[in-house]
Amino acid sequence: MTADEKIVHSLALLRKYMEEEEFKGYDPYDGLNAPIFRWPVLRRQHTLLFLIQQGIKRSPINLRKPLGIKKSINPVTLGLAIQGYAQSSSPGTVARDLEKINHLLDELKRLIPPGYQGACWGYDFPWEARYASIPAYQPTIVATGIICNALYLAWKKLNIPEAASLIEACGQFIIRHINRSVEQDQSFCFSYSPFDHEKVFNASMKGARMLSQAYVITKNEAWRTLAAQAVDWVMKYQRADGAWVYSQRKTGDWIDNYHTGYILDCLDDFGKCTGLTQWNPALEKGLHFYLSNFIGPQGQARFYDQQEWPLDCTAAGQCLLTLSRFNRLEEAKRVALYTIENMQDSKGYFYFRKYPKHTNKANFMRWSNAWMLAGLSSIPTETSA
Repeated sequence: MTADEKIVHSLALLRKYMEEEEFKGYDPYDGLNAPIFRWPVLRRQHTLLFLIQQGIKRSPINLRKPLGIKKSINPVTLGLAIQGYAQSSSPGTVARDLEKINHLLDELKRLIPPGYQGACWGYDFPWEARYASIPAYQPTIVATGIICNALYLAWKKLNIPEAASLIEACGQFIIRHINRSVEQDQSFCFSYSPFDHEKVFNASMKGARMLSQAYVITKNEAWRTLAAQAVDWVMKYQRADGAWVYSQRKTGDWIDNYHTGYILDCLDDFGKCTGLTQWNPALEKGLHFYLSNFIGPQGQARFYDQQEWPLDCTAAGQCLLTLSRFNRLEEAKRVALYTIENMQDSKGYFYFRKYPKHTNKANFMRWSNAWMLAGLSSIPTETSA
């Protein structure tokens, strides 16, 4: 098979697997879905729960079945599936793709948590971030931003009115419920969730992109202005080499593949949606850093900028999205082929991580499969029609 045929075949296998599983699956961070951790005595034990969650994530043995953790539907999985169907849709498949997307939209609407204005989403499990405890399905700017972007792509390509309504509703959620840390120059950082005031660069950029995409639909100039102020804040902290660390906390000083890709994609969309291009030089500098540090000679999508290993399927999926976006198609196909050949199971799903001497073959629906679905579907191929 040619490279294009291998990519199309891989995507078809993955899509078939995810559809047969009805998009249900496990997640690296779903350890606290075990019934034992619902005991009231444990609910306030943040450090203990964080360590338990990390232990289940890192265990070489999948402990989920013994712990009674069931497969479930993550809203982000549904969003990335919508993105995958929209990106790969062609004139001959529009009717089928619309049917699938509309079904996923119905599921997404069902999973909007009560108590918030607008549309928003979280994960299907309670999880302990380093500095916040977030209950199951409670919203974050990251989960909502990934889904909003998928809705925007579906609306742009397939003209789905319901997607446009949900995008506007995502803007309302950002305005009403996400906190802001404002600096003297009026630039500000959006918080990670309604429950914190964390300063996470990729998360704030997702908020800026959501308002930018909602601006295209609503022409609300106030939202365009707020998006620009949020982007100004992130750009102010770009390093001289073009990189961004994860967050402003001392413990957030690492640089990795997919969070960098998020920022680049969001910045590109911000310029396209608002017509504001003053940060294009920063975008070019950031893209140069990305291309120079995260892709190995064989097409390995490296997780960290200073380390060869591990390789990771969220990193690979996001890498494909970023490379395709910036028309780096030769690199995108090299990353796709390496990941297919080294990390895809014959059943269609993708493995969690690869190390020098072993591969963690855990099967995670959101983390690995949904991101690879979105990434592979973003690559134009001669056989995709």
